[in-house]
Amino acid sequence: MKALAVFAALALVIGLPFLLRPKENLLAKADDSLVIITPHNEAIRYEFSRAFGRFYEARTGRSIRIDWRMPGGTSEIARYLQSGYFASFAYYWKSQGKEWTPEVQAAFDDSRMKLPAYAHEDTQAQAARRAFLDSNVGMGIDLFFGGGAYDFRIQAEAGRLVDSGLLQAQPDWFRPDSIPQLVSGEPFYDPEGRWIGAVISSFGICYNSDALVRLGMREIPAAWADLADPRFFREVALADPTKSGSAAKAFEMIIQEQMQKRVGQGSEAGDEALSAGWEDGLRLIQRASANARYFTDAASRVPVDVSQGDASIGMSIDFYGRFQSEAVQLQDQASRLQYFTPQGGSSIGVDPIGLLRGAPHPEAARMFMEFVLSIEGQKLWNFKVGAPGGPERYALRRLPVRKELYAPEFQQFRSDPTVNPYEEAKSFVYHPEWTGSLFRTLSFIVRVMSLDSHDEQTAAWQALIEAGFPPEATARFGDMSHVSYEIAKQQIRPVLSSADRLEQVRLARELGNQFRRQYQEAAQLAREGK
Repeated sequence: MKALAVFAALALVIGLPFLLRPKENLLAKADDSLVIITPHNEAIRYEFSRAFGRFYEARTGRSIRIDWRMPGGTSEIARYLQSGYFASFAYYWKSQGKEWTPEVQAAFDDSRMKLPAYAHEDTQAQAARRAFLDSNVGMGIDLFFGGGAYDFRIQAEAGRLVDSGLLQAQPDWFRPDSIPQLVSGEPFYDPEGRWIGAVISSFGICYNSDALVRLGMREIPAAWADLADPRFFREVALADPTKSGSAAKAFEMIIQEQMQKRVGQGSEAGDEALSAGWEDGLRLIQRASANARYFTDAASRVPVDVSQGDASIGMSIDFYGRFQSEAVQLQDQASRLQYFTPQGGSSIGVDPIGLLRGAPHPEAARMFMEFVLSIEGQKLWNFKVGAPGGPERYALRRLPVRKELYAPEFQQFRSDPTVNPYEEAKSFVYHPEWTGSLFRTLSFIVRVMSLDSHDEQTAAWQALIEAGFPPEATARFGDMSHVSYEIAKQQIRPVLSSADRLEQVRLARELGNQFRRQYQEAAQLAREGK
């Protein structure tokens, strides 16, 4: 009987994958193919592969297979595209018998390069830039799908994204009552058509209600400041902003919120208010980081770990939080994972889609973009599983960009029928002139302030908690004078924007050591009760 039980268990282990495999093989040979690079999760890839396959066959009478490429988060994808186009253009340039010089290498994808009116006036660097923008150089990938608008803007300015023609082909879609160009200060599509917002995202907090009970906390988290509550020491889950563009954007929202508070108080002049708000925001991030149990490379991990109780609270993109909340919900019971966007604490932005230069399958790529932005494609983002036109297997719990989907006739089919991001956007206005140019700089500061020096930071934070936050030690812990708003703009940003990698390493080491000393001194002052 024991032997039979062992063989039965073995047969179950071997046979279960075959029993559960999809009836339709999405990787089977097809008439056509499409290559998409994306940070989107498996659920999104699955639903859009199936739905677009049917759409494409109805249009063309041919089958299509989507080859999804997932090198990591948006930041990893940006580096992957940069290196891929570097190699492709170097080959293209040298194949014409031209010398690949340091000037050519630095200039061909430099968005700051100004070109003369006539090509015969070009320097070698300008000639390289013009040649790249006039070329069909590619890297074997058709579309970039998903991630933040900032990353798409950088790719477009570099010349890696090109006009898909969709703005001209479907002008009725790009009106204020469908896809507006600007919402709460955030761009929803590129006026030149190089990228278009496909779905809306915002940023907020997810928490485990069971963990709150365990910690004896009766208050429900409601604001970004709750991440800095000392009762959440070693209970906060955060993502590394240098690896995740969405995490970087969430940290920017905290800075913007604090700047708006200072400006709204009216007690300081404009620049002084922005500088004070910048430092207030950095201190809030610093304290939340001091509470952090870890920094993950993948922002999608945060709500998963919070739902499992490995952390109590965390910073999350809205759809990661909503999706995981539904995934762990037991029938007829409230989910233990809850998500909210802080009121007045986040703008709404978009995850775009864009056509890459040198796309090997441009017509199929344009058709995919058209499907994603059509009413049929938009239904997949937030319709319930099995609803007419909705997803077949996964409720994606994302918010469509087309305003038409928030009409009353669709409310019964949506997973989040009471959520209207366009209404929520009215409580927060993003000011790109305040922090937009410091996006990468902020991620760098968070890294040296909290990741590189995390051991010293948490030790100091623990000492402050145990000592009851004595004023001198607390002030030393939160000293932001060496990463002030002016220093960030005038000293740190230029270094990060330069091609001098050694200078960037030197700056990271210098600031990292500065914060380590600061935390060690704060810990000592706390132990002395000062």
